[in-house]
Amino acid sequence: VQLQASGGGLVQAGNSLRLSCVGSGFPSGFSFSSYSMGWFRQAPGKEREFVAAIIWSGTRRSYGDSVKGRFTISRDNAENTVFLQMNSLNAEDTAVYYCAADPNPYYSGTMTPTYWGQGTLVTVSS
Repeated sequence: VQLQASGGGLVQAGNSLRLSCVGSGFPSGFSFSSYSMGWFRQAPGKEREFVAAIIWSGTRRSYGDSVKGRFTISRDNAENTVFLQMNSLNAEDTAVYYCAADPNPYYSGTMTPTYWGQGTLVTVSS
């Protein structure tokens, strides 16, 4: 499985950014909609942090405490794509953002990813 994230960049504090992640190369008998999808991030010198997750149908989502109310995860199964809309960005959101796939279509907790994308860098200037 390949996950290709894009949309990162430099943005001023208070502004918005939208990340996308396209999945491909699924094993035989599986498709993008077989997986829960999510986003994690890792800031310099810090551990990887859960950001958001969404089940296969999009009808259940969860968020890390630091992004609740500001970030929205969504998915388009027809386009094999998961999105992360990030609003009201601040300097603490600066990190490399990774999309991830969990073969449990109804993830539990904060997901247990099996597959990871390469990451896209988000830098928020204050």
